[in-house]
Amino acid sequence: MHSTRYIITFVAILTMVVALVLSLLATGLKPVHDRNEAIYNKKAILSAINSYLAEKPSAMSADQVQQIFDDQITQAVVDMKGNVIDGMKAEDVDMAQERKKPEADRKLPVYIYDSPQGKVYIVSVRGSGLWDEIWGSLALKDDFSTVVGATFDHTGETPGLGAEIKDNPKFAEQFIGKEIYDNSGDYVSIDVVKGGVKEPSHQVDAISGATITSNGVTEMLHRGLKYYEPYFKNQK
Repeated sequence: MHSTRYIITFVAILTMVVALVLSLLATGLKPVHDRNEAIYNKKAILSAINSYLAEKPSAMSADQVQQIFDDQITQAVVDMKGNVIDGMKAEDVDMAQERKKPEADRKLPVYIYDSPQGKVYIVSVRGSGLWDEIWGSLALKDDFSTVVGATFDHTGETPGLGAEIKDNPKFAEQFIGKEIYDNSGDYVSIDVVKGGVKEPSHQVDAISGATITSNGVTEMLHRGLKYYEPYFKNQK
């Protein structure tokens, strides 16, 4: 029989060895995890311009996604006054962290897709749903008003209800062709409405049974797209 001291020493050494192995594994796998996360985020951005691409981003390989970013996308980061910040890439902006900052200090990502039909500007918005945060990307023509694509996601909305902003492609498809400015040039954004669309240029149908999430999308768009207005004006 081994002594109590031997057993304690053995367990302590074994624990340290296991901890060291797990630490080394975590360190070794981190670059792989970071690359996978980056590709996932880039696919989400590309989903906003799905109609411009030969293949759905969800079916693309990591190399295909990166090739599009390398060849056809310019990244920019802007401040709340619409000025481009030198030395920063849009993919490095963490919108969840930016949302915690005072509004005046926030940074906004912009992805500019160079298509044969002209430049497309992909901007990011973030807000609150029923249970947690929701977010999305909208792709705008170079008039900075016409939506040519959209994609949405969430942390914990209810499956079959609020989660439909992501799970039901028909929800995002409604945004194509909508305008965030009216005929007078005034900013109006896009509303997610119940009971039928009355202003086809600026409204989409809400998700049945998901009033709070739908209202959250409306608020997110009104506020989030407004943040980009100084940048839009600087580019015109």
